[in-house]
Amino acid sequence: MARADPGDTDAPEREIRLLKNPEGEWTARDLRVGVTAQGESRDAALDNLDAVVEAVEGDGGRPPTDDEIRDLGVDPEVARTQGDELPDVLQ
Repeated sequence: MARADPGDTDAPEREIRLLKNPEGEWTARDLRVGVTAQGESRDAALDNLDAVVEAVEGDGGRPPTDDEIRDLGVDPEVARTQGDELPDVLQ
């Protein structure tokens, strides 16, 4: 079930906009944080929005595992040695 809870009671109130897209998916936007997420249902969009807000404001997220990096077609050792340089296609 979608949470979209107000979080910290001392924080400003959350204002969320929820839209049904022409393709049938839902878009949820947290106006205070300025982030957006989508889902196949309203509940999924709100759950995804909560995850994005947590990643932006809290301790959400984690570094990818080596297996996840390999699944993207990238050698983890090469990725670690590139530093902060952008790949040619992104420069």
